[in-house]
Amino acid sequence: MSRTVHVVLPGGVDDPAAPSGGNRYDRQVCDGLRRGWQVHEIAVPGSWPRPSADQRQALGAALTGLPPNSTVLLDGLVACGVPEILEPLAARLRLVVLVHLALGDETGRTPSEAVELRALERRTLHAARAVLATSDGAARRLTELHDLPAGRVHVAAPGVEPAPLAEPSPDGARLLCVAAVIPRKGQDVLVQALSRCDDLAWTCVCAGALDRAPAFTDPLRGGRVQFVGTRTGAALNATYAAADLLVLPSRAETYGMVVTEALARGVPVLGTAVDGVPEALGAAPDGTRPGALITPDDPDELADALRAWLTDADLRDRWRSAARARRDTLRGWDFTTGRVSDVLAALDRTATGKGTR
Repeated sequence: MSRTVHVVLPGGVDDPAAPSGGNRYDRQVCDGLRRGWQVHEIAVPGSWPRPSADQRQALGAALTGLPPNSTVLLDGLVACGVPEILEPLAARLRLVVLVHLALGDETGRTPSEAVELRALERRTLHAARAVLATSDGAARRLTELHDLPAGRVHVAAPGVEPAPLAEPSPDGARLLCVAAVIPRKGQDVLVQALSRCDDLAWTCVCAGALDRAPAFTDPLRGGRVQFVGTRTGAALNATYAAADLLVLPSRAETYGMVVTEALARGVPVLGTAVDGVPEALGAAPDGTRPGALITPDDPDELADALRAWLTDADLRDRWRSAARARRDTLRGWDFTTGRVSDVLAALDRTATGKGTR
């Protein structure tokens, strides 16, 4: 007899017009868990992590209606801002929270907003029986930030789907950034860095939502960098296939699924040394890095790295060879789902139904 898990998701998790790494992760995990679990999805529309009173009521009603001792996996975007709903249920339900990004770490928040959200998230994660993070770096961050007990936080890194090798161009001039255009992703740093490389031949496509932070996005448009909006499915695959180098200038990134998506196609990556990006980039079996990591929020360092890539054929060959070798070591979504399943199953085996954690 298969076990049962109730999965609480943001309402727009399957909206093709609003793709995100978190949504893709949630969908892959839910679908993968169905091979050994009965999965009951609870999609809760709302302006998370700051829902309205009606949205809070809907979430509370959905959880209160679950049978005692139910195992409940909650997306952190929904769960972390509403501890007042979860704390009273913590003794009756086996709550597991999946944190894609600590709420206070999203750039663009005021200091007071960040402090408030961190306090709410801390309460939620202390009420949970287990916490899932998407990288070792993210797990360390959550453990230290919220003083969580040893063994509370588990890692289930994102997988990646196999993809055909991209055909590189001789000069490596086709640059690509895949990310929603928001302050945390650092496209402003990329635009500044590329302006320092105006004497070189290059194209740069930024694929990602343009409507999430208009005040940030609008000043970036109009130059050589092409902001093409959201791309998914075949259009996104074609965009990766036409790239020589993925550039991810994020200020914070718990993993960076686009990093492994590029590597799955043999495309090297120039990213920032933040959070889980070094883990996603990894290394070829011989220890060679398939790209480079730079300091976040430093347009000069990024410009120097881009100039080196665009002008040094030997460097391009080394990065490309390492990317193709790293491609063979990437793990699929079955590995991710297995890690999540192991955490849920352990709770299922050891739970007493009395709220002991």
